[in-house]
Amino acid sequence: MTVTPFDLFASFVHLDEDGRVRAEKPVFNHEGEAWQVMTFRVETDADVHGDHWELHTAADEVVSCLTGGIRLHLRPRRPGEDEEEIEVAAGHAVVVPRGRWHRIALDAPSDIMSITLPRGSRLEKRTEA
Repeated sequence: MTVTPFDLFASFVHLDEDGRVRAEKPVFNHEGEAWQVMTFRVETDADVHGDHWELHTAADEVVSCLTGGIRLHLRPRRPGEDEEEIEVAAGHAVVVPRGRWHRIALDAPSDIMSITLPRGSRLEKRTEA
């Protein structure tokens, strides 16, 4: 295997069960069996589908703010409860529990990295957006 650098912002890194690591074209595979490391440069809430809730059913998700600043919103578990909002500063990360609806809002243009097993992930349009 030839060892060569690759652009994190132009690739998704797949961490296969057999221990193999590969960088490929950035396509979110809802049926994939590999964990994915995804890195994004984002300018607006639209770049992080801020008008949708996201859910990962197969695994927790690490959401890391590399530069800038983001807020992670967790959807209320029960009607009448408020959203939880967690500020994530540059250089920090949070773990979103498996099965918890969440979304990201930007405080500034940011670089974000997330790590999850995308199998079974879903998006749902926010009605309050």
